[in-house]
Amino acid sequence: MPLTLRYTARSHPGLVREGNEDSGYAGPYLLAVADGMGGHAAGEVASQAAIDELVQVDRPPDGTDARAVLADALAAANERIRRLATDDTSLHGMGTTATLMLWDGAEFGVAHIGDSRAYCLRDDELTQVTHDHTFVQALVDDGRLSPTAARDHPARSVVTKVLQGHEPIEPDYAVLRVRAGDRVLICSDGLSDVVDDDAVGAALRETDAVDETADRLIELAVAAGAPDNVTVVVIDVVATESAREPDDTAEAFLVGAMAADPRRRENTSTDRPDSASQA
Repeated sequence: MPLTLRYTARSHPGLVREGNEDSGYAGPYLLAVADGMGGHAAGEVASQAAIDELVQVDRPPDGTDARAVLADALAAANERIRRLATDDTSLHGMGTTATLMLWDGAEFGVAHIGDSRAYCLRDDELTQVTHDHTFVQALVDDGRLSPTAARDHPARSVVTKVLQGHEPIEPDYAVLRVRAGDRVLICSDGLSDVVDDDAVGAALRETDAVDETADRLIELAVAAGAPDNVTVVVIDVVATESAREPDDTAEAFLVGAMAADPRRRENTSTDRPDSASQA
């Protein structure tokens, strides 16, 4: 039976940060979260620039391997960040994570760099799809630190790979094969740093409505103190009677810093509400 997506996106500045440096996007084919770094306006500029480039691939598949499409999109985003930092020295050092999925009607191509995350809930079992590019995760991988100790490590937010305008970039690429009933989450570390996987999984199981689920995840982060910006994209894989026809009018949604800057929204392929869902 053909598959389609139901999706929503939410972003919250958190309870400590003055602004929101996260940007998120949910469309009929592309779903993405970018968590900017650099302080002041630089982090939000980096995440906005990344999403601004990445949304260009939110279009019906043409038979090209999704991972190749995502690799080109990330290279364009990285180059965009390099140009911005070259033109404005105050932006030197800015960067952004990027975790994104491209839907081809049957499976997701996945690209990931940084410490935002993707999860898949299937048959009540939550699996982390991506692998954090952080100093602490490297210690865990080497057996020098336990996953439990890693959650409270003072260097847990030190990323080892991001889009920062430097070459080469080294994202991870994968294919996520899904089936009807799967629920997928993409989130910034503003959620995963303060809400453990058990609580995330419980929230994903709690309700059938993607909007309510996304709201619940934000609530959990806020209840935990939300020291960082929090962005989530929730996606349901749904069986449908007939194959989806390409539709240029299908809704897509921008959240976080990307949605807050009308100048950048005018330069994207969409101009949509801050959060919503599309079946």
